[in-house]
Order: sequence, then C-alpha cells, then structure tokens
Amino acid sequence: MIVTTGMEIEGRPVAEYLGVVRGIVVRATGIGRGIIGGFKAIAGGNIEEWAHVCEHARMEAFNRMVQHAHEIGADAVISMRYDATEFTQGSTEVLAYGTAVKLR
Repeated sequence: MIVTTGMEIEGRPVAEYLGVVRGIVVRATGIGRGIIGGFKAIAGGNIEEWAHVCEHARMEAFNRMVQHAHEIGADAVISMRYDATEFTQGSTEVLAYGTAVKLR
C-alpha cells in the first residue's frame, strides 16, 4: 500500500477517489510509565516513556488506516495526516486519516 502526505503519486494518476479512510486509537500512558514520566517531567527534557506510548499509538492508528484502505479496495492513500486529542487526563486519541484512491 502506497501512503503519502502528498496530493498525488508521481507517475501514477488517480483513477478513482474512494473516500476518507481512518484509523483511531485511544491510548493511556499506564501507571508505570505515567509515574516515571511524571518524575522526568519535573526535570524537563525528552520523556522517553511517553514518547514510546505516542509512537506505538501512531503506528497502530496508521496500520488501522491502511487496513481500512485495503478493505475498500484502495491501491494507495494520499493526503495522509495524523491528529491527536487528549481524550481524558492520561489518555489520548490518535487519528491517522487520508484519502483512499485507486491508481491507473
């Protein structure tokens, strides 16, 4: 599956727009990572425990978006983006979305 943040794929014209595809994940840091991250937040700098949770949430949201695209018969996803929103304190929604297309 070709996935790009661009509006087109060079040398591969879009034959059909299939619609928006998305993958949504809601993740919490967990008690262990939350406590360790909280202590590190006091000192400042990068908090690897929280970065790890964020990266895994993005990866899972991306994979769900690609799966959605496969389910509707897409060859590619263009204009792919991420969005994140704090759902409740300690948990965040991560959304990966884009436009599913069939290529010529």
